[in-house]
Amino acid sequence: MRYLIVGCGRVGSTLAKLLDADGHEVIVVDEDPNAFKRLGQKFKGHVVVGTGIDYDVLKHAGAAQAGGFVAVTNGDNRNVMAALIAQRMFHIKKIVARIYDPTRGMMYRELGIDTVCPTTTGAKMIRDVLMEAPWDTLQSFDFGNVTSLTATVGSSDAGKRVSDFERAGRIRIAAIRTGKSVRVAANDTVLAEGDEINAIVAPEAISEFAQTFAGARIPEKVG
Repeated sequence: MRYLIVGCGRVGSTLAKLLDADGHEVIVVDEDPNAFKRLGQKFKGHVVVGTGIDYDVLKHAGAAQAGGFVAVTNGDNRNVMAALIAQRMFHIKKIVARIYDPTRGMMYRELGIDTVCPTTTGAKMIRDVLMEAPWDTLQSFDFGNVTSLTATVGSSDAGKRVSDFERAGRIRIAAIRTGKSVRVAANDTVLAEGDEINAIVAPEAISEFAQTFAGARIPEKVG
């Protein structure tokens, strides 16, 4: 598949190399020719010098045939403008824009543009390390209103049922992994030591969730 990346900074260049290594056709657009040095000598894709908010530049870069578009320049406005051009003028199906402002990210997502917010993601990761949290933060839904967390069941909680941990409107256990087997959780499911649970947790219940699994190890991601 052809992917078009606007912005060849640390994130853009790293993403380009990952997609290139996976065998995809990658085109990188940046105003600064020196930025392409980050791609290294092994990069087999193409580069285009120019701004990602110029229709002609994107057309020259092959946007009309792109299956995916990513905007990761240093400016939110530029990323959104580039994404909107890709969406409305080139009709690219999959578009992702990096947005540092969480509130603006919500607004742009309502326009049909997927956004990634390093501000929110980074803050949550730092919080988890700071608190030595016994969970692994996965994707957040509705921009922070609900968070998906995983934790490992310790010996003190073995033998309890899923319903013992759930709190109406606050904590809902969605899935359980035992070894390599993943199943949807039921209220009467009995948990065993070492089981990994995936829970949907409201912000006000994160502390309660942390206390419940204080003795559990930091888990691997489910799935």
